Amino acid sequence: MGLRGVSGACCAFLGGSVAPGTRRTVAAETAENSRQPASAKWYDRRDYVFIEFCVEDSKDVNVNFEKSKLTFSCLGGSDNFKHLNEIDLFNNIDPNESKHKRTDRSILCCLRKGESGQAWPRLTKERAKLNWLSVDFNNWKDWEDDSDEDMSNFDRFSEMMNNMGGDDDVDLPEVDGADDDSPDSDDEKMPDLE
Repeated sequence: MGLRGVSGACCAFLGGSVAPGTRRTVAAETAENSRQPASAKWYDRRDYVFIEFCVEDSKDVNVNFEKSKLTFSCLGGSDNFKHLNEIDLFNNIDPNESKHKRTDRSILCCLRKGESGQAWPRLTKERAKLNWLSVDFNNWKDWEDDSDEDMSNFDRFSEMMNNMGGDDDVDLPEVDGADDDSPDSDDEKMPDLE
């Protein structure tokens, strides 16, 4: 069809509701009914896989954990754009021990691995490159080389997430380096300017 606009009577015939005498574009109808995936970052830990869906001002957040699949949907932004992500996971998870936490800027999902200690080289079952998914290298850690990972870090991350605000009653494990009070190499005293 080469029509750019559709009359109200035609929209009503197609199942839409438009006031008499108004016109709607086909693009407006398509945008209203379509969902796009939210951009996301992920990283791997010994017992968990973390996925952060980057959606500001999210509403109607729905996260469904299944043994080998994750489904995420929400409305986001001031225009209430519809997002839908369906991920066939690389390996199985424990849906009962997996959780999510919503903040004003994102939704963080913590997936409890079905088999602890097994590295996930990728998030998805298939080797496809998804343009909305990237690795969160800021939080990535080669934990396979560590014989004893400090489990107290999971407690600190949980405390940090609980102090951030967002939805209540969600305890997530912690990431290494969060709330780390050790001095950094850039914390040295700077010389005075002349």
